[in-house]
Amino acid sequence: MVSPTSTTPLIQLEKLTRVYVSGASELVVFRELELTVAEGEQLAVMGESGAGKSTLLYLIAGLDRPTSGSVRFRGSDVGSLSEAEVAGFRNREIGYVWQQHHLLPEFTCAENVMMPLLVRGEGHARALAQAMERLEEVGLADRAGHRAGELSGGEQQRVAIARALVGNPSLLLADEPTGNLDERTGEKVFALLTELRRTRSLTSILVTHNRRFAESCGRVLKLESGVLYPI
Repeated sequence: MVSPTSTTPLIQLEKLTRVYVSGASELVVFRELELTVAEGEQLAVMGESGAGKSTLLYLIAGLDRPTSGSVRFRGSDVGSLSEAEVAGFRNREIGYVWQQHHLLPEFTCAENVMMPLLVRGEGHARALAQAMERLEEVGLADRAGHRAGELSGGEQQRVAIARALVGNPSLLLADEPTGNLDERTGEKVFALLTELRRTRSLTSILVTHNRRFAESCGRVLKLESGVLYPI
């Protein structure tokens, strides 16, 4: 097992196996994968395209179900939750930043950031106030009333980061968050993510091809042939 020195686990993957079956063929992404992530840890995962890095994040977030084995969050098996329960778990505990920002272009920045709180049942005024705080954090409070489709790529990704953090999650998952940005903009977005992780003491798992970004995290692992190796 690859594990950190801390004894306080937030995430535990136990004999995690994911196999996709199509007709007579099957694709084994990983088999009996083991990993422990401590509370407050900053972990980077590297690997070739198709190695299963995104699948790993999907399983941790409950967006996919393992073929066998378990994903435990503070000791509770995420895979045992109902669809409604796992949706609530994601809303409360997980902040997710994708390579694509997945903002709704017809809605304003503030409305996009508010959505996780409205889904949670927060009142409009409270949700808006929290959305404005997060937009201030990412330097876009002055763009709150602009539609997402009117923003640059870097601005859109900063709004996506604000949306990921608006619910005060315990775990931040970032899947190639700078992958669609030019080098300079990517640097700025990554610096913002790093600062927000630090100021919030967030546990985070970053998937990236950028070795320098990865090495700024506390631990770097490589996913290869279904196995996580320290690098």
